[in-house]
Amino acid sequence: MVRRAVVADSFYPADKSRLLAQLESLVRTGGSTEKVLGAVSPHAGYIYSGPVAGQVFSRIQVPGAVVLLAPNHTGLGAVFAACADDWQTPLGEVATDRELLQTLGSEFPELTEDHVAHAHEHSAEVQLPFIKYANPDAKVVGIVLMSNDLANLTKLGRAIASAIRKLGRDALVLASSDMTHYEVRESAEAKDRLAIDQILALNPDGLWETVKTQRISMCGVAPVTAMLVACKELGAKSATLVEYATSGDVTGDYSQVVGYAAITVK
Repeated sequence: MVRRAVVADSFYPADKSRLLAQLESLVRTGGSTEKVLGAVSPHAGYIYSGPVAGQVFSRIQVPGAVVLLAPNHTGLGAVFAACADDWQTPLGEVATDRELLQTLGSEFPELTEDHVAHAHEHSAEVQLPFIKYANPDAKVVGIVLMSNDLANLTKLGRAIASAIRKLGRDALVLASSDMTHYEVRESAEAKDRLAIDQILALNPDGLWETVKTQRISMCGVAPVTAMLVACKELGAKSATLVEYATSGDVTGDYSQVVGYAAITVK
């Protein structure tokens, strides 16, 4: 089966030539890229967060395997929901890495193959055209999360690292997340700085605690937390803030912005 692209023509162009033109404008090619273990990329419509996401994919080498962690905005399906289907995109299908998915499921029994959780969720889908553009042969394991349990997120991160090591894969752990939602720019930037500082410190527990205590409306805190755990298990030593922007930089309205961060972990 194939997971249908449900936000094509709303979050990004459904027409292949138009999408390619947009990606070419967002992703810098020909420059130096680096191998990384993990990254954070935003997931709003490309007109808003595309320039920030493009900075991620301009800087990194996308390997043959990508573990894509994303928040579940719909509230449907399992708490830890994996997509076993291949993914439809206007650029062609992106295959699911079933061997990696099976290995991860053995390491983390809480993971459920669940079409319902993915059917209408945009947060993983919007990353797929960037992945396909950067590496047409990349395969993914797409997981959407609804967990509020730090212990289970830590367990998931460790399981991801273990599965990658067992298969000897060159893999990227990509966390899909926007930052603060619908606050005045000054407030959003201050709160986001608190969360970003914890990510740059490779501190998953600190990120989780900061987002909860400071009431930061970072929708992908669970995916980013699990990503940080996985990357530390795989030997990560540093993280870099590549870009930060808000929706106000596009709309000119800074009274209710959404924050976007591009971060790499290696």
